[in-house]
Amino acid sequence: MSATLPLSPVAPVAALEQRASPQSDFERELIAALSTRPRAISPKFFYDAAGSRLFDRICDLPEYYPTRTEFGLLADHGPDMVSHFGDGADLVEFGAGSLTKVRLLLDAWERPGRFIPVDISAEHLHQSAAQLRAEYPGLEVLPVAADFTRPLPLPAAAHRVGFFPGSSIGNLGPEAAVRFLRQAAQGLPGGGLLVGVDLVKDPATLHRAYNDAAGVTAAFNRNLLARANRELGADFDLGAFDHYAFYDPREQRVEMHLVSRRAQTVTVGDQTFDFAQGESLHTENSHKYTLEGFRQMARRAGFTPGPAWVDEDQLFSVHWLATGS
Repeated sequence: MSATLPLSPVAPVAALEQRASPQSDFERELIAALSTRPRAISPKFFYDAAGSRLFDRICDLPEYYPTRTEFGLLADHGPDMVSHFGDGADLVEFGAGSLTKVRLLLDAWERPGRFIPVDISAEHLHQSAAQLRAEYPGLEVLPVAADFTRPLPLPAAAHRVGFFPGSSIGNLGPEAAVRFLRQAAQGLPGGGLLVGVDLVKDPATLHRAYNDAAGVTAAFNRNLLARANRELGADFDLGAFDHYAFYDPREQRVEMHLVSRRAQTVTVGDQTFDFAQGESLHTENSHKYTLEGFRQMARRAGFTPGPAWVDEDQLFSVHWLATGS
């Protein structure tokens, strides 16, 4: 996934809802992906309403350590983390999803400002935001249904902090991650970014996390094709594509693919595309980092790395990155 994130310093609240059509973006990018070799598409298109629900199920799987480990870190160290935020800061959560982890920060933060969750899945986002408002009646919640890799309007703020949990930073290639972090640093005046980062570890643990026994991750991966059928009138045969995920230690990343089980032709819009047996559509990368490797990347982007909180098994980390302004 490539990322650029110009954060507008001034925008009226009424302009928060981004108007670009995710469906037309999906069609254009899917056709572009199928027209090239090797075939690859951004994982942001996983997250329609059905995909978001499947991802919530992944987070509860016994094999999927990142969610429960990050929850533990936020629960144990939340007061220390929010001590870096300052009083009254706007909190922007990138790729907000179900808004579950941010509750641990809100509970630990004595005087939060406004909360601005950003997510590409509009239906899922607004449902989650409505529930959060009901639970935190004194909190102003301003959801932004948008792709945060594009220009993003935010309400004016003198003090803004970011929250990017779940190791979503790992879905960006290293150079794209630097670009994202650089733009985020420019858009978080007087604050910084709290970011979850998955760590390099033994391949067996990673294999189990992305190849769960219940097949939920496989269903999540194939939902990209199901979404194309629903939204674009495509004719993907979901049973003709296998979920395939593996860890590449040289690149320090998990790759996820949909592999064609046979020679076949699929139609998207008015175009047809041939798949050879064994040919894949590359749907996601999930990069893993060492602590110092990520800190070096943050420095390249203009942040000043602060404390990092790590679980006792060295599976996952949460970093505070200060903007220095």
